[in-house]
Amino acid sequence: MIVLGIETSCDDTSLALYDRERGILANLTASQLIHEAYGGVVPEIASRQHMRALLPVYDALLEKAGVTGADISGIGVSNGPGLVGSLLVGVGFAKSLAIGLGKPIVGVHHIEAHVISNELAGEPLQCPAIVLIVSGGHTALYRVERVGRYELIGQTRDDAAGEAFDKIAKLLGLGFPGGPVVQRVAEKGNAKAIAFPRAMLDRGGFDFSFSGLKTAVRQHVDARAELGAQQVADIAASAQAAIVDVLVERTITCARANSVAHVYMAGGVAANGPLRAAMQTACEKAGISYHAPLLQYCTDNGAMVAATAEHLLAAGRNDGLSLDVFTRGPIKSWS
Repeated sequence: MIVLGIETSCDDTSLALYDRERGILANLTASQLIHEAYGGVVPEIASRQHMRALLPVYDALLEKAGVTGADISGIGVSNGPGLVGSLLVGVGFAKSLAIGLGKPIVGVHHIEAHVISNELAGEPLQCPAIVLIVSGGHTALYRVERVGRYELIGQTRDDAAGEAFDKIAKLLGLGFPGGPVVQRVAEKGNAKAIAFPRAMLDRGGFDFSFSGLKTAVRQHVDARAELGAQQVADIAASAQAAIVDVLVERTITCARANSVAHVYMAGGVAANGPLRAAMQTACEKAGISYHAPLLQYCTDNGAMVAATAEHLLAAGRNDGLSLDVFTRGPIKSWS
């Protein structure tokens, strides 16, 4: 069964073709570099760029995979959470294809797709597991009993870790997106140079908070008339360490409290090198199995949507043309 996955929840137009037996047949992404000039994603611009990119990317995808629309068995499309305009463009395109090709269509929860991205390396999820979702818009911990059965354990009370990276990068004049550039600059810095706060670690539960870290970095920067290259590197390294420490500690504590043997990461920030290394080390010390997606499937991509849609379609689901979008909401169990 060849499944088409369509991802337009934010600023990446990504489409993929997936077959459970053969894996990913093709995965193409058109990134919107135009947002760099604004220091963040501009929703209206993002939706217009999706409209321009979808059909050319779809045509190129079919050509790369060597298939036609008639070979597609079903269509999956991210219908939330995300930017409403971007989601509407993707869902509208998916519905048009469903009508034209006469194929079933399913809405895919964007965060569930990130969870399933861990299967794109060729191995099914090992459950029960704790999954850390960490991206520009989301930071949450889910208990996954099996594919289709999810329980939200903890989430950010304010800003996501990825948003903190973006804001810190902007404060330091490093550009957008913040995660990769902060990691790169931090390589020359001292992670112990500045004692930035690790919020929520002294409290019970499994929620996160990163607004205080953003404020601390801003105050540190504002208190200095000028920052040299080494100072910028030290701030980047210290702030990154603060984010990583909180994510790792919360995840390991959550896994122990839930008596699970497997920890997964997912989302754009899961590509962060220090986070991956620290999480793996912490899991090994705790006797917990560590898993993370292949780097190319950490950021938003059509392959994770297609793989998730394959699960839904195999279970007999067809959302039809009444499929709508939503901007917020946790993963809902369906099995």
